[in-house]
Amino acid sequence: MYRVAGRDLYFLDTPIVLYCFDHGDPRKQLQAKELLTHAASSGLGVVSYQVLQEFCNVATSSKTLGVSIERCMAYVNQLLQPISKVSPSPALLEKALYIRHQTHYSFHQSLMIACAIEAGCNTLYSEDMQHHHMVSGVRIVNPFLQVAQSPGA
Repeated sequence: MYRVAGRDLYFLDTPIVLYCFDHGDPRKQLQAKELLTHAASSGLGVVSYQVLQEFCNVATSSKTLGVSIERCMAYVNQLLQPISKVSPSPALLEKALYIRHQTHYSFHQSLMIACAIEAGCNTLYSEDMQHHHMVSGVRIVNPFLQVAQSPGA
């Protein structure tokens, strides 16, 4: 479990990272960039290896995002790798399956929640799950809703 001087950690779901490259919705892009910048500068933001993999897959294969292999690797190495705190493990899979059974979220969503728990995060930023739903001490927050607060606020 990771803590930074007693401050609350937060987990970023893959779409948050992808929105940094999505020019189709400038408001979401700006909010995503602010979250990633805060995550890196404060040391409070966390992603998992799964987020890195999904980001690389979507960013380099999406015609809309158009991220080159070189730009993708630079982004991963400079920004995402330093905040990647959760790696795959059998225990993580077991936790995700348990969460899926309890919540009926998809396996992918349950794995994100399990990663947030594993990292000791209090908040999971995701637009793909129920806003303000609590799962094992982790509050899911959609950062793109008008009522959502940035972690620096």
